[in-house]
Amino acid sequence: MAIMIKSPAEIEKMRISGKALRQVHNAIAPHVVPGASTMDLERVAVAKIAELRALPAFKGYHGYPFALCTSVNNEVVHGMPNVKRILKEGDILSIDCGVIIDGYYSDAAVTYPIGKVSPATEKLLKVTQASLEAAIQKCLVGGRLGDISAAVQDICEAQGFGVVRDFVGHGIGKAMHEDPQVPNFGSAGKGPRLKAGMVLAIEPMINAGGPEVRVLADGWTAVTVDGSYSAHFEHTVAITKDGPQVLTR
Repeated sequence: MAIMIKSPAEIEKMRISGKALRQVHNAIAPHVVPGASTMDLERVAVAKIAELRALPAFKGYHGYPFALCTSVNNEVVHGMPNVKRILKEGDILSIDCGVIIDGYYSDAAVTYPIGKVSPATEKLLKVTQASLEAAIQKCLVGGRLGDISAAVQDICEAQGFGVVRDFVGHGIGKAMHEDPQVPNFGSAGKGPRLKAGMVLAIEPMINAGGPEVRVLADGWTAVTVDGSYSAHFEHTVAITKDGPQVLTR
């Protein structure tokens, strides 16, 4: 496993990419409302990415046809935008997006409540987001990769949620997926040492029920086996001697 170390200049380029991606997410957010279709959101994203003179990182990746992944309710990740998928009150929607600027990738995801959601669903979103923040705090020079993984697992399992095993976070840079894989489960103090210049896409995928998922016939959409709702939050994070820097904030 060769974990790429980025120079400060490269991290600066990734920060520019991350800032553009945040603008894409910000452009989409006001449109995430009951009655919108997931394809409506795709169109907003495509227009904004073009306006920023960026490239959509997902489109064409292993043949994936869209700029966004839009995963509703029990869809965990890689849900595809669809004109017929209309958001309604009480749904949740994960929007995952990546962009490329000047050859450097950024990747971030947010799960939105659609209108008013149940207290149980609200808790799922809150805990998943809290687990991402806890994981980011573990992105420290001299720490270990397992510290990041354990931070997510400990918080989410303590609340009775299922931590997805089949999909993980990843290193990121001049490619969307670089070494190392960043699981959302594991043991603190284990795994590769964290060094300044590593950049990781950390992305808890957390189910209200069990951790098991399956992929639908479209070859992309992953859903919870038990039908429970799933939340997904992600940031691209640089490990620096001054502590973690979230490039997609």
